[in-house]
Amino acid sequence: MDPTDSDIVRVFSLNCWGIRYMSKHCQQRYVMIGEMLSIEKHDIVLLQEVWSEKDFLFLKNKLSYTHPHSHYFKSGVIGSGLAVFTKYRIHDTFLYRYSLNGYPYMAHHGDWFGGKAVGMVILTIGGRTAHVYVTHLHAEYCREKDSYLPHRVVQAWELQQFIRHTSAGADLVIVGGDLNMHPQDLGNRLLRSYTALKDSYLETTLYAGCEDGVTLIANNPFINKKELGPFKTGIRIDYILFKGSSKIDIHCDAMSVTKGSVPNHPFPYSDHEALTSTLRLKSHQPDESGGDKETKHQDFTKEKLAELVNIVTEARTEVKVGLHCTERMRYTAARTGVMGLALLLLQLAIAAVPWLALGAEQPFPKTSFYLLALLCFAILLTTSLLYVFYTIELKCLQGAEDQMRLCVGHLQERLRGFPLAQPHNVLQCPLP
Repeated sequence: MDPTDSDIVRVFSLNCWGIRYMSKHCQQRYVMIGEMLSIEKHDIVLLQEVWSEKDFLFLKNKLSYTHPHSHYFKSGVIGSGLAVFTKYRIHDTFLYRYSLNGYPYMAHHGDWFGGKAVGMVILTIGGRTAHVYVTHLHAEYCREKDSYLPHRVVQAWELQQFIRHTSAGADLVIVGGDLNMHPQDLGNRLLRSYTALKDSYLETTLYAGCEDGVTLIANNPFINKKELGPFKTGIRIDYILFKGSSKIDIHCDAMSVTKGSVPNHPFPYSDHEALTSTLRLKSHQPDESGGDKETKHQDFTKEKLAELVNIVTEARTEVKVGLHCTERMRYTAARTGVMGLALLLLQLAIAAVPWLALGAEQPFPKTSFYLLALLCFAILLTTSLLYVFYTIELKCLQGAEDQMRLCVGHLQERLRGFPLAQPHNVLQCPLP
């Protein structure tokens, strides 16, 4: 291929809010989404919250001519909700499910049942190998008291690990989805700093859409303005990220974000806004400059390493906070379970009185006695399940904290210029 050859790739991302029988106008909105995608003919379409496989099959049939290749990532109880449609042939796919994803007893939030994950597809674009990722992280339901923050930080940590370890041979990387994080949130900084991914909104030369690139806007009729908190105009939590390689340079020529209302329709596509990025791929031309630029590059790398050390340390601190909270909840579950067991044993002892003392009668009414025994058994069973769940959560948090501790030590060693004991250490951070 000629080194001046370039390709244009249009990438689309949307959280479809596709909860059947619960999301407003769900079926009508899928029809609107399918019509829009068939007209716009994006090269790559990344969708989240396609919770029903029937809806995926509807879109697959609708887009069979414009996007002949597709994949639906299945995970959890109701699925990951992740889907990819593309005009390029899909060579391979892989799904990684996050180890932490909320709590099963918080059923009204529903994140745990969704099996949040990151899906990867491998494509070939103009002779170049592209690794495309679509993901959806745990939602933030209360910014002032975010009990899910440690989970979301661990998800961001696992996401950057997954991208780094699976994209080693890729010419270009594209990531799209609902990260449920503001641009300067800890998880977002961790993801972009460690992977060197670039934000389309920050990199584009031509932008059209909501102010500040917000994707959850106040004037969307599906949005409860109280959920936006102090951010009256909206928040930016949906992203299209990208990076090239030593062979490919990528530039974002244009980016657009919808503004809620859809022409000739009574409601928008979703409660989230849709993103479209126009990426220009160009074969990399080696830099023939002298040693001055090399020195500047080394200084730049040191700055980035120092920043990364601070970010990973901050993430590790947040995970430790989650560890302490989980330990307290596990202790509470264990203590309550012991109390339930003690009451159940006491009732068994009382029930044995008529057998041990012939002629003695049961001192309690049978109905009340059985109901109390059932309650004690329910408490014992529930607390046992919670104890097991909190133990699993504790192990996941401890594992993430251990990984972060090793990474901080490794990064500090590189920052000081010490030689590496293992040159091929998989935790080595790519230099931006």
